[in-house]
Amino acid sequence: MVKIILIRHGETDWNKEQIFRGRIDVALNEVGLAQARSVQATLKDVQISAIYSSPLSRALETARVVGEGRNCEVKIEEGFIDINFGRWQGISHQKVKEEYKELYEMWLNKPQMVTFPEGESLEEVQRRSMKALEKVIKKHPEETLAIISHRVLNKVLLCSILGLELSHFWYIKQDTCALNRFEYKDDKYYLTLLNDTCHLKKVKGASLVDF
Repeated sequence: MVKIILIRHGETDWNKEQIFRGRIDVALNEVGLAQARSVQATLKDVQISAIYSSPLSRALETARVVGEGRNCEVKIEEGFIDINFGRWQGISHQKVKEEYKELYEMWLNKPQMVTFPEGESLEEVQRRSMKALEKVIKKHPEETLAIISHRVLNKVLLCSILGLELSHFWYIKQDTCALNRFEYKDDKYYLTLLNDTCHLKKVKGASLVDF
């Protein structure tokens, strides 16, 4: 059995300001760093064999904090990079809502049907993220892994392991630095924890941010 701890990265200023990030490299803010340290403290007694991260700074910074005090390096896995929001990247939620009204409405109501202008679809994210997940699982039989990634990618992975259609995308929350846990055994996935944020209650200035 392989145990996987799936973690969303910590808060950035663009999360608070509700700006679409995607492939744009945005660093953690002070709250995000504190959230990452809280995750590290929560998992300090958990034996983790390998830590995999998206190559983007907000995930990689979170991963490196989580890995402090452990005898395992953080490995970058390109398949866990955030969705490519294309033309929406770097634009505020409100501006996207105004300038891409029809596509925005489809994103809220039928996300599985959206391909972002010059970007990706959820189906494309699903294919590459599941391929990456399967690859790291094969490398670490009978071990515990940590994966640090992004809101969209985590939601898609969780839909996939639960056998849910991507139309259920919005039914899964992923707050900043939330913890998820699942197991892989006999070619099946078993979810054991979803969007846990209990460890963040004492982080000064932190609020639940599912954006």
